[in-house]
Amino acid sequence: MIDLKIIRENPELVKATCKKRGCDVDIDALAALDREHREALGKAEGLRAERNRLSKECQTNPDARVKVKDMKEELASLEERSAVLAKEIDEKLSWLPNLIDDAVPQGETDADNQEIRKVGKLPEFSFQPKDHQELGEILGIIDAARGAKVAQAGFYYWKGKGAQLCQALFYWTQMELIKRGFTLFMTPCVAKEHTLYGTGYLPFFADQTYALKNEDLALIGTSEQTLVGYHADEILEGEQLPLCYTAYTPCFRTESGSYGKASRGIFRVHQFHKVEQIIFCKPEDSVKYHEFCLENEEYLLQQLGLPYHVVNVCLGDMGAPGYRKFDIEAWFPGFNAYREVTSNTNLTDFQSGRLKIRYKDKDGGKGFVHTISATAVTDRVAIAILENYQQADGSVVIPEVLRPFTGFDKIEPAK
Repeated sequence: MIDLKIIRENPELVKATCKKRGCDVDIDALAALDREHREALGKAEGLRAERNRLSKECQTNPDARVKVKDMKEELASLEERSAVLAKEIDEKLSWLPNLIDDAVPQGETDADNQEIRKVGKLPEFSFQPKDHQELGEILGIIDAARGAKVAQAGFYYWKGKGAQLCQALFYWTQMELIKRGFTLFMTPCVAKEHTLYGTGYLPFFADQTYALKNEDLALIGTSEQTLVGYHADEILEGEQLPLCYTAYTPCFRTESGSYGKASRGIFRVHQFHKVEQIIFCKPEDSVKYHEFCLENEEYLLQQLGLPYHVVNVCLGDMGAPGYRKFDIEAWFPGFNAYREVTSNTNLTDFQSGRLKIRYKDKDGGKGFVHTISATAVTDRVAIAILENYQQADGSVVIPEVLRPFTGFDKIEPAK
């Protein structure tokens, strides 16, 4: 959440950010509400002090009793007005996007993202490579038809050695992150509205959320929501930062308006599975840990032998809570293109301000922590393995690092 102090001291910066990000909140009107609110609070504080002083005289001074009664009514009116103003201010603040790093490129869509580097050699085939949907059918390891029968389109089954491949990938990834200093969690798969608001998914991505009927709960779209929410309303010890958390969870998103965007197979679905990286750090360290998470993502893909490129995400392709974002797009031979497999966002104090997550140093330094949210792997990495490691006979070779966890080195076509 944008701090009101920034609006008071540098309204033009906030106006410029809103203009760039297509936010139509009237900053001048918001500033006027803030001034009125502070004025009402100041008057109320003065009235309380005067009322308390006169209350001591009520026993001996009838005029004091009358004044105290009048003050009580005026104070009630001021408090009511203050509450109304605070609600209006919070509503407008909830729609303000985060500030933007100067390094974020201009642009409207993912086509405008700027490539930072390419890594790995693209595979060469002596045959026409298949996409993961075709491979899933040949190998008998992906069943979207029965997923649609049991749930609806956009849900699917991994089965047999395909399920083993995924579980090996997710387990290996978690073990690698633990080696790199992350604490492993198993989190709830639902979150309250306040948690979704605090992490920036509400109100910005309300149409992507599966809300549970008659409950103040929704299915999570990422364990970012539950891992960041873990420290809501807490003051963290500065000496213990950074806190590095990871979790593997199913994730649920409606993908409203997304279909038609090269959604063949199980690339864009309603339920997927993800290992997430979350970091709480001091403000001066967030750039460093944003890069640290990117290093982890690249390491994992390099160990898996997947070619990829890293892109600096443009303004139009970055969600409102983000300050700066990197995506990694792996090469998918079946699509003959790079496609997103991980996202990594520096959210600065946007989430911590909304969830009131602060830190305090022993020497008195304090403030809101910064948060980093970065994908480690998802099912998309598994389907990238299928496409990049496919063989002429329809089989798929398993990357060496996963073989100790799968127990096999190849998936053969189903008979």
